Amino acid sequence: MTSQLRPAFFMLLIFTLITGALYPLAVTGIAQVLFPSQANGSLMMVDGKAVGSELIGQQFDDPSYFWGRPSAAGYNAAASSGSNYGPLNPALIDSIQTRIDALKAADPDNTLPIPVDLVTASGSGLDPHISVAAALYQAHRVAAARGLSEAEVTSLVEKNTEGRQFGFLGEPRVNVLMLNLALDSTQ
Repeated sequence: MTSQLRPAFFMLLIFTLITGALYPLAVTGIAQVLFPSQANGSLMMVDGKAVGSELIGQQFDDPSYFWGRPSAAGYNAAASSGSNYGPLNPALIDSIQTRIDALKAADPDNTLPIPVDLVTASGSGLDPHISVAAALYQAHRVAAARGLSEAEVTSLVEKNTEGRQFGFLGEPRVNVLMLNLALDSTQ
């Protein structure tokens, strides 16, 4: 019996060291050398202080900032998920109507159609991007709150618009944190 347990225990120990320590350390070391920003969470720094991640959405509710996509997870990365409400679920319809009402209350003179990504949560609840239409919808409110012209704010949206990935995947989009940091740097 010990003749079978000893090799089994030895192999468990060896593979635990390889897969549990050596491999993760090697991958982490390679990532730190080749992709240091991504390996450290793509953190955005302002005056030496981390203000957010380029890859994880965060909540902005001040009228002088662009607002991101609603989050069913409350912008909590540990609880990343969607609401899983079906299209006929009254709770989904109520939450969308509440978001529409909040957008209209924040900018009552805005007559543009409200983009769907400003009233529906994403699958992860942590999307850092909004559509260009969602950013342009908010330009009037942000410009008024900051005392800027709408043309200045629209120009910032255009400068911070990311194209399709690899030139053909997805749609043009705007990273909300990056756009808000650009706004802060204009004043």
